[in-house]
Amino acid sequence: MDKKEILERVKKDNVKFISFQFSDVTGMVKSVDAPVEQLEGALDGGIWFDGSSIEGFARIQESDMHLYVDTDTYAVLPWTPAEMKRARFFCDVFTPEDEPFAGDPRGNLKRIMADLKKRGMIFNCGPEPEFFLFRRNGGITPVPHDVGGYFDFSSDDEAVQVRTELMAALNSMGLEIEVGHHEVALGQHEIDFRFADALRTADNVLTLKYTVKAIAAQHDLVASFMPKPIYGINGSGMHNHQSIFDTKGNNLFFDANDEFHLSELAYSFIGGELQHARALAALVAPSVNSYKRLVPGYEAPVYVGWAQRNRSALIRIPRYNKGQDKSMRAELRFPDPSCNPYIAFTGMIAAALDGIDNKIKPPKPLNNINIYHLSEDERKAKDIKELPSSLLEALQELDKDTVLKKALGEEIYSAFVRAKMEEWEDFRIHVTDWEVAKYLESA
Repeated sequence: MDKKEILERVKKDNVKFISFQFSDVTGMVKSVDAPVEQLEGALDGGIWFDGSSIEGFARIQESDMHLYVDTDTYAVLPWTPAEMKRARFFCDVFTPEDEPFAGDPRGNLKRIMADLKKRGMIFNCGPEPEFFLFRRNGGITPVPHDVGGYFDFSSDDEAVQVRTELMAALNSMGLEIEVGHHEVALGQHEIDFRFADALRTADNVLTLKYTVKAIAAQHDLVASFMPKPIYGINGSGMHNHQSIFDTKGNNLFFDANDEFHLSELAYSFIGGELQHARALAALVAPSVNSYKRLVPGYEAPVYVGWAQRNRSALIRIPRYNKGQDKSMRAELRFPDPSCNPYIAFTGMIAAALDGIDNKIKPPKPLNNINIYHLSEDERKAKDIKELPSSLLEALQELDKDTVLKKALGEEIYSAFVRAKMEEWEDFRIHVTDWEVAKYLESA
């Protein structure tokens, strides 16, 4: 939308305040808020802000940063009251010299998508973010909001009502919601929205997360995208369906003559992501808690491989239905919703492009094999590698991966690793309830 259209739309929507949003390297949404009267000036000249305290942004002596509004991201925040109606824009971060800031995760992904377009390619994503709804109980022990199971239906279930309200709110903000349903664990839900290019999809992931949290809070609930909030039950992932289209709308993954209907480009794409999987883990599963989810027995993938009909594989190729060429895609199954989607998608694109550019061949598919049932020796014989077992191990793998580091750039890579090493050290020195129960009297 141009400036005139934006101002007319804002007036029609009776908006009183504007949130100019961006993200830090950890994926936290930051916001500079202003009365609506300041919008016209922001559209003309941007917004100045102090970036010195933002994770991954400027040093103290270089604190002034500049936000430029992406007018295509306008949306009204539907949970705000009418008399204080608020809208948001995502913004690009620039330096005082009016150069794109190299430490801006969204800006970096935007540049990568522009480079892809020069190749005649569009990277599309369709994520499936899972989350829990917990009751507020005055403590830190999470209590699931409901007792439903996978795809359970109830005509008068409070959880269904909340999920329906969430879907309506997200629809109003421009996400094309496809389905919402109860997941496997108590209190666990999933809302899927239509695939789009990686930049718009990353915006949509952040929109979904803070919308879910805001509306849950109105029902006195806590919404959590924590990968593994409860021991012994399934955690929350964010499986990501990926494909590459050309600029004319053709799916470059499809080949009618192939056994799996995959093109050579698609095979190389898969080969690249598998080759970089251990390092990619740091970007798509970036929290200490992520590696409590990535363990055998709870549907989360642990081993590096691909298959057409095997949910224990890291990459799954969904079933092809005749005539649906555009639906050919590769589902990456180890991302979780704690990731910064801009950084995660950047890593996924870089790994895939390395596969395409160097024609990396994937190993044989692991169809009709439950990898969890193989012994260690059997996995070694099939050259099936494992994902890292901790955040520290994943960061060590990332440090060795020049392809992913180059895609992130020095600013983002350094800030990301610094933040994640601080998280690891904080976790390492804390004494957990499990340790107290295990050792307090026995040691």
